Amino acid sequence: MAFQMILNFVLAFVWMFLSSNYTATGFIIGFIMGILLLILMRRFFKSRLYVYRLWALLNLTLLFFKELILANVQVLKVVLKPKLDMQPAFFAYPTVLTQDWEITLLSSLITLTPGTVIVHVSDDAKTLYVHAIDINDVDEAIASIRDSFEKAILEVSRS
Repeated sequence: MAFQMILNFVLAFVWMFLSSNYTATGFIIGFIMGILLLILMRRFFKSRLYVYRLWALLNLTLLFFKELILANVQVLKVVLKPKLDMQPAFFAYPTVLTQDWEITLLSSLITLTPGTVIVHVSDDAKTLYVHAIDINDVDEAIASIRDSFEKAILEVSRS
């Protein structure tokens, strides 16, 4: 991935110098031309194009903000109810993530979402223990985390 980024910048500078356009516009045009050349040469790279990984990172960021807003609305509903009929729960979330930074990112995303917090990570880093402030169905919560945050992290980290 780093090689592809460096190659793209080199191609952008080469375009800038060959066209004698030493402005930001010339660099941007060269950068876009570099991306197009990388797409044409993609079969020569062993990993995915870095553009796809950046796109997946943008999707992960947007997903987090969407979940953050939805969770804040849910917590606001719980707080503003005249009668507190919450169903707090602890549950174990089995994860398929293997790298430490992936597990840390997933833990942070879950904890930063209001109403949930990671209480503990198992010693083998295969299970996260989560506390939720108001939960009806544990299996639904596990599926929601797996289909949103964990899937997005896998798209960013796997080549």
